[in-house]
Amino acid sequence: MVTSALEPRAGARGSSILPSGLTLDHFHRVLDQGGFGRFLLNSALVGVGTVLLAGLLALLAAVAVARFRFRFRTAVLIMVLIVQMVPLEALVIPLFVQMRNLQMLNSLLGLTIVYLAFSLPFAIWMLRGFVAAVPREVEEAAYLDGCGWFRMFRSVLLPLVAPGLVATSVFSFIVAWNEFVFAFTFLQDEEKFTAAVGLHRFFGQHTNDWGAVMAGSTLITLPVLVFFVLAQRRLSHGLAAGAVKG
Repeated sequence: MVTSALEPRAGARGSSILPSGLTLDHFHRVLDQGGFGRFLLNSALVGVGTVLLAGLLALLAAVAVARFRFRFRTAVLIMVLIVQMVPLEALVIPLFVQMRNLQMLNSLLGLTIVYLAFSLPFAIWMLRGFVAAVPREVEEAAYLDGCGWFRMFRSVLLPLVAPGLVATSVFSFIVAWNEFVFAFTFLQDEEKFTAAVGLHRFFGQHTNDWGAVMAGSTLITLPVLVFFVLAQRRLSHGLAAGAVKG
């Protein structure tokens, strides 16, 4: 992908791994003429919004189902699993009608809410396991030291479930960043296109601009790699390292 983006004749290159030359014309054309910078910004807004909302709501829901006993608790967990089984393609038309009735078509906020709905089930299920694995003795020790529930949640529970929160954030970000079908269906204004939809502009009816396609694909991939590199240390940490002193 990278070598094709740097290849002067990307559409006519052979099977060689290395490019025959180096050029940045494809990147210039994508960013200057294709308006790809605006598409990347739209994707970033949708992705960050999805990550923040999914992390907050999933963590609160995970604490509720892992720590509290309430009616229909098992039914809630089963529903979370069932939602994961529904094919996304089967929901395009119903969601389109729903978003049209709510007057949220062609809206980045509406698209963020859709991605939030698909990210939450996985995030809740994963974070539930992290919360359930935190020893109750840690919370009880915080209460004995005079902490209220909110301070215990912020200073004790949240740092311990941070690895799971980071993992779910990576998943939510990738879902929102790479998704194409819903964005292509719900967004009509070119100013609001996400990067995945903007990349589709370089595919023609009879020919494709492969240099621009590969340059745009490289630009789409880089933020995900940077996000993962920044978060990978948290992913490798133990769940409760240092929580309980021997």
